[in-house]
Amino acid sequence: MKQVKVLGSGCSKCIKTAEIIAKVAAEVGAEVEVIKETDPEAIMNYGVMSTPAVVIDDQVVHSGSIPSQDAIRGWLKK
Repeated sequence: MKQVKVLGSGCSKCIKTAEIIAKVAAEVGAEVEVIKETDPEAIMNYGVMSTPAVVIDDQVVHSGSIPSQDAIRGWLKK
């Protein structure tokens, strides 16, 4: 199971990012645990300067915008 963290303040883009990741994971049959991380210190520990950001298995794969569904599919297949 992949651990997917959505880093952000809890803004609408961050919430939408988490929803899209869960939706795409269900479509492709990937087992994921989606965690919303809102603690500013935890976000800074990843070196992320703009949110929403996506961390998969402790590796930052995206930041600064809502990722595309195609990008999410690619991350979940790895």
